[in-house]
Amino acid sequence: MMESKTDLQRLQQEYSRRAGESKTKDRYSSENPAHQWMISDRQRKIRDLLKKGRIHSFQNLSILEIGCGSGGVINEFLRSGVVPSRLCGLDLLFDRLEEASESLPDCAWINANGQDLPFKDESFDLALQFTAFSSVLDPEIKRDMAEAMVRVLKPDGGVLWYDFIWNPTNSQTKGIGLKEIKSLFPGCTFLVSRITLAPPLIRLLLPKFPRLVERLSSLIMLNSHLLVWIQKRS
Repeated sequence: MMESKTDLQRLQQEYSRRAGESKTKDRYSSENPAHQWMISDRQRKIRDLLKKGRIHSFQNLSILEIGCGSGGVINEFLRSGVVPSRLCGLDLLFDRLEEASESLPDCAWINANGQDLPFKDESFDLALQFTAFSSVLDPEIKRDMAEAMVRVLKPDGGVLWYDFIWNPTNSQTKGIGLKEIKSLFPGCTFLVSRITLAPPLIRLLLPKFPRLVERLSSLIMLNSHLLVWIQKRS
C-alpha cells in the first residue's frame, strides 16, 4: 500500500511538471499542426473502430474520462455531438480541473484518483482513458483503476483505450502492450488497432512532407499507440 501512495505522489508531481511545461511549449496546442494532425487521425480511427463495435454515434452516451487533464479529450467528444451534461472528467490535479471547468463549464469535473471512482455501479456507457495508464508505474494501481472503470460501466458498456506501446523519451511513463491490457480487463472482449505515427516523426516531417506522414502512418511498426475498444460483458 505504501508503494501505491508513493506512486500517486509521483504522478501528481509528474502531472504538475507536464502542466508547467505545456505553458511554455506549444506542442499540445490546438494551433500546433502536428497536434492537429494527430487528433484528426485519432478521431477518424476511433469512429472506424467503434463502428466495428456497433457504436455509430456518441450523442446519447454518458461518458467518463479518467485522467482528463484540462479537458482536451472531453472537448473532442463535445465536437462529436455529445451533450455536455453527459460528459464527466476526473483528474488528480485540481488546477487542471479548474482550467477545464473554465473552458467547458457545462461538463462535470471531479477531483479524485482513478482507483476510487465516486460513482455508483453501472453509471456510464463509455469510459475513456487516453495516456493515463502509461503514466502509472505501480501494477496494483493499474489493476485497481481497471476494476473501477469496469464497475461503473453499464452492461455492454465499454472502455475506449488510447495509450503508448512505447515512449522512450519519458522515463516517467511505461508503455503497455495488448497482453497487459487483456490481463487488466479479464472477461472483456477487445477490438484493437495500432495507430499514431510516432509523434517526433510527425513534428519533424509534417511541415514539409505531409504526404510522407500519411504514408508512414500506414506502417504499423512506426505507430506508437494502441487504440482498443474493451467491451464489458453483461
